[in-house]
Amino acid sequence: MRVTLFDYGAGNIHSLAKALATAAGADVRVQTDPRKALETDVLVLPGVGAFGSAAARLEPGREPMRQALEQGLPCLGICLGMQLLFEGSDEGEGQGLGIFQGRVTRLKARQVPHIGWNSVEEDAAVKGVTLNSVYYAHSFACRAEQPGVVSGWTTHEEDRFPASVRRGKVLGVQFHPEKSSSAGVGFLQAFLKEVTS
Repeated sequence: MRVTLFDYGAGNIHSLAKALATAAGADVRVQTDPRKALETDVLVLPGVGAFGSAAARLEPGREPMRQALEQGLPCLGICLGMQLLFEGSDEGEGQGLGIFQGRVTRLKARQVPHIGWNSVEEDAAVKGVTLNSVYYAHSFACRAEQPGVVSGWTTHEEDRFPASVRRGKVLGVQFHPEKSSSAGVGFLQAFLKEVTS
């Protein structure tokens, strides 16, 4: 199973690559070219960086990537990666992939960024896996406009927003599974197994 991390040059993706490599049979690769990143069994959009610069790196391959996901290529978007699955963001210029309708906006809270452990409410992102507490580190949140795509929620202060969204084999999570201890690693393994079996 080839698992490709699309690296938009935003930060250290070593811990995510290491967590993904624990899945049985996973051959984890890192690719900076958005078109070449599609030569894979599972695409992963990692979760560090700013929307504008990541969207700029994505732009040369945005349409082929969007089409590949629409045609069934499994994809996991983490934090910023989840935000790139939406149409756009108040954080920066550029277009997301538009797999999910809606926009990314700044958290409506006194304490921003939202950093630390928090719950996932109504968690239904991956069958057979329930996450009670996971690690978040973000200042922006996705505002999904499509009914039926939110597969988990979380609340920071008074702001309730999607912890996860899913359409078929495309899953976006606002939290960082790779930083969420053994439960997060188990979540990654279960997702990879589900979408490739």
